[in-house]
Amino acid sequence: MSKQLPKGSKKLLNAWAFYDWANSVYSLVIASAVFPIFYGALFSKLGVNYISFLGFSVKNTALISFVTALAFLVVAIISPLLSGIADYLGNKKFFMKFFCYMGALSCIGLYWFSLEEIYVSVAFYFFGLVGFWGSLVFYNSYLPDIAFVDQQDKISAKGYSLGYIGSVILLLFNLAMVMFPDVFGITDTPEEPAAVKAMRYSFISVGIWWIVFSQVTYYYLPQGNHEKPKITKDIIFNGYKELRNVWKRLGENKRLKAYLGGFFVYSMAVQTVMLVATYFGEQEINWGGDDQKTMGLIVSILLIQIIAVLGAVLTSRASKKFGNIPTLIGINSVWVLLCITAYFVTLPIHFYITAGFVGLVMGGIQSLSRSTYSKFLPETKDTTSFFSFYDVAEKVGIVIGMALYGIIDQITGSMRNSILFLVLFFVIGILLLFRVPKVEK
Repeated sequence: MSKQLPKGSKKLLNAWAFYDWANSVYSLVIASAVFPIFYGALFSKLGVNYISFLGFSVKNTALISFVTALAFLVVAIISPLLSGIADYLGNKKFFMKFFCYMGALSCIGLYWFSLEEIYVSVAFYFFGLVGFWGSLVFYNSYLPDIAFVDQQDKISAKGYSLGYIGSVILLLFNLAMVMFPDVFGITDTPEEPAAVKAMRYSFISVGIWWIVFSQVTYYYLPQGNHEKPKITKDIIFNGYKELRNVWKRLGENKRLKAYLGGFFVYSMAVQTVMLVATYFGEQEINWGGDDQKTMGLIVSILLIQIIAVLGAVLTSRASKKFGNIPTLIGINSVWVLLCITAYFVTLPIHFYITAGFVGLVMGGIQSLSRSTYSKFLPETKDTTSFFSFYDVAEKVGIVIGMALYGIIDQITGSMRNSILFLVLFFVIGILLLFRVPKVEK
């Protein structure tokens, strides 16, 4: 039985933030670091970059982009439905757990990923992504419920910082397995090198870590209603009705509506860059060899994560001094320069420098975007619907961003052209942020 704590309680806030520690290992090990290297290694072994999928010859990185876009589309569609049911039952925790466990078990399933069984393999990747982002719909919606307005920026930043630290710890363990497999009793086989086998074990470690540490959050978060009312057709579609109501209410809150417009556009680019960065480094940088590539990419990801902790803290302080919107404009301007720079990067040292700057602005923009939205919300008890709208906007943006990225990559055969195209979204996002009123009118 979970322990009920008052809103604003330090223990409750820390328990909420600790879910970032639990689930961020997915975004680092699976989405960003080990899986992209593992995925690239499978193709390198065969000496190809294309695979037959649904009757088409698809570039390997484009395939991941399309599958990712499809997964986010599913999350965008089902989130309103689930949030409507969660609002009615008053039990967001149940749905948060469901997606958490689905995502974690799918990560474990990636142990069996192979190009020979590409459809089943892609399914594990797909459901892992849906599980991760589906759980975040309900996790984010808890923020106004457990924290007062003046606490939200700080605890949001703390959550991201905990996530970066926890995920780096597990990544270091996984890195040790990959680089020194014999120490862990992992040996080469005729079918597969020990390093690749170690990567498979790392997927299992992510699933276990995610499930075990999330129990701390579940113990302290508000339980919700104990009653189990009957779910009707009206209740099932209530989430979509709530989204429509939220859209109508945005007309009464010009500042929130203007902010969402800018967020939708720049988030499209931010999330796309974060999702494809390692695939870009794996394919477009001249590392010199497979061992150098593996070490170089993981060092780059570690660099991003470590600097991101500092970035989240500095962004929180900057928002206090300059305000949330001016700080977001500044961060987006840095993203523009980074995308332009990435187009010309070919050497490892330049990739490391670029990665460092990505880390500085990555954690900050995520944390500040979430807390800015929370601050701009009108007085309401229906926080789930508003955060569902926020998440749907973010996910639809990612669907568009990843689909366009994949299409450009597939047509031109180069991820550099796709990265350069994302500059347009950051510029538009900046222009829209300038239109956000300083005070609600």
